[in-house]
Amino acid sequence: MATRVKPISQFANLADSILEATIVASFTSFGFRVRSRLEHWREPSDANGRVIVVTGATSGLGLAMARRLALLGARVHLVGRSETRLEFARQMVSSGATEEVTTHRCDLSSLRQTGELAQRLSRERIDVLIHNAGALLKSFVLTDEGVETTLAVHLLSPYLLTEQLIAASALAPQARVISMTSGGMYSQRFDLTTLEMGPDGYRGATAYARAKRAQTILNAHWQQVYGPSSLAFHLVHPGWADTPGVSEGIPGFAKIMGPFLRSPDEGADTAVWLAASAPGEPTPGMLWHDRHPRKLHRLPGTRLDTQDEQRAHDDVALWCQRRVARALNLD
Repeated sequence: MATRVKPISQFANLADSILEATIVASFTSFGFRVRSRLEHWREPSDANGRVIVVTGATSGLGLAMARRLALLGARVHLVGRSETRLEFARQMVSSGATEEVTTHRCDLSSLRQTGELAQRLSRERIDVLIHNAGALLKSFVLTDEGVETTLAVHLLSPYLLTEQLIAASALAPQARVISMTSGGMYSQRFDLTTLEMGPDGYRGATAYARAKRAQTILNAHWQQVYGPSSLAFHLVHPGWADTPGVSEGIPGFAKIMGPFLRSPDEGADTAVWLAASAPGEPTPGMLWHDRHPRKLHRLPGTRLDTQDEQRAHDDVALWCQRRVARALNLD
């Protein structure tokens, strides 16, 4: 799951380009199988000694990542909402682990709990932080802190956890932060004024896509601000994978595409590849899909011009800071 044999053949590059242009073939299991075979993907040598935190680790992509990374020798921290599911995940991951597997109960829709998680994790020296937890709701749900749930889980909690770990010097030199994104973000143009949806006209898929688009802007901000101090920030699009989030959040899509969806292991592959890569590799600040850097925009009208995008980097970070403070009554 790590290093590709180099150089990739011209035929493999051509196949990748054709797959990427079709979207459906690229995002399904077919794209994964073709690329992995033509490019002769290999397993990483190991992740021995690395401390890796995976949120949303009790099922789907998160559990697949945690199991594979533990097999590679990492000391894995699992983050999830349910003690029962965390214990099940711990047993699954521990069965092949050579290092300790630690669990943390935290509902990432709660910024207070996220702050408490950051305090616990600040005792560690973290090499990789994987933001994988997700929520795709059918109806508007407000958290106890007054935040729309999708936005809290996908944007505000990752912002708070990352910033607090950086402030506490809990991220190791050359640590990397990996955020799992989604194809839904391709449908949205970043707009801070419409980022947080209210109950009127609420559409769960739109709220999800807007949060994921904002996540790409935040990732660019982090790379620009913290990259010079050797931290690396990556986005990963896992493709369309057969996970509880897909089957429960968009059941119609899951039913239609079911035979073509990727397995959780296939969807987790690029995140594992990044987490186990050598320090400083590959180039940070990019979106990755099937071990290749990809475009952040596919549809016309979703791209900001250079000046607006630079402004958006600062605006989204400031907005997150203020929104978290308001939710926690810190302002």
